[in-house]
Amino acid sequence: MKVAEATPSTERRVDPVILRVEDVYKHFPVGGLGGAAVRAVDGVSFEIRRGETLGLVGESGSGKSTLGRVITALHPASGGSVLFEGKDVTKLRGSKLRQIRRQLQIIFQDPFASLDPRMTVGEIIAEPLDNYGLARGRQRQLRIQELLRVVGLNPNFTNRYPHEFSGGQRQRIGIAKALALNPSLIVCDEPVSALDVSIQAQIINLLQDLQREFNLTYLFIAHDLAVVRHISNRIAVMYLGKIVEIADRIDIYDRPQHPYTSALLSSIPVPDPRREANREPIPLKGEIPSPVNPPSGCRFHTRCPIARAPGVCSEVEPPLVAHGRPGQVAACHFAGELSARSATEARLPSA
Repeated sequence: MKVAEATPSTERRVDPVILRVEDVYKHFPVGGLGGAAVRAVDGVSFEIRRGETLGLVGESGSGKSTLGRVITALHPASGGSVLFEGKDVTKLRGSKLRQIRRQLQIIFQDPFASLDPRMTVGEIIAEPLDNYGLARGRQRQLRIQELLRVVGLNPNFTNRYPHEFSGGQRQRIGIAKALALNPSLIVCDEPVSALDVSIQAQIINLLQDLQREFNLTYLFIAHDLAVVRHISNRIAVMYLGKIVEIADRIDIYDRPQHPYTSALLSSIPVPDPRREANREPIPLKGEIPSPVNPPSGCRFHTRCPIARAPGVCSEVEPPLVAHGRPGQVAACHFAGELSARSATEARLPSA
């Protein structure tokens, strides 16, 4: 898959912070279990600077999509703050929240399910414009056609329905809708996972072109680390509701500090038969635990290849603190202990 490389984050660190997530929680009550709750997001903190792309990766069930929906106010937070340009989205209501939502948009994972099959493409794209009363008549039609053109679709497709388009074309329609209100930050919730590999590259390149043209900021959620490496400036790794590592995209591939990050990297296929045959992936024991009753201490200790059990790993929750290179943080009592050899074997070749 050939996609353009993202600009290294070191060129963007002077940019102001546009989004700051501070100790955010999102718990879903489970009926009939004596007050139990699914702890989908459990104390997450990070920041995104204007114009950059932060990749958010992790296994299914780690809480990535839930976090994206909390940031865009589609789910109310159970605790913590989501500061967008200094305003706490979790505290806003009514017209103030409505105005903030113009600047916070989301691209959903499944283009087959996220578009209303009863609406034409023009109606789908114009829905945000109609909700905010931003364009009428001829101006509205011109804006729809402009958005279709921007995402690489024929502007004369306005009267067609979603079922007449391929998956990649549908995702372009979803992107056009997200752009309609000229947002500052877009949450991309696994926008290419449902598409063929060749189409994935096209959508990734489109997102990067749009970012440069409109100075967009992305939170890019995915489970495909190869895709995340190409589009992101920095990468955050999430496990069972918590961030376990954040680093520059190059640093996290060259020298991961958390054993979970190392294991994820070791699972990436290497496009060289000889290297692939000699590679030794880092094994993980069992399945991801239930977010209803997560393990004590470090949540990863039940599957970690370097955990000390019984001991500090199962008893003390590690803080997310500086490890490795400047700007790199990890939540592990023994950060960096896995050999650099495993990470080097697993990393992708230079594009």
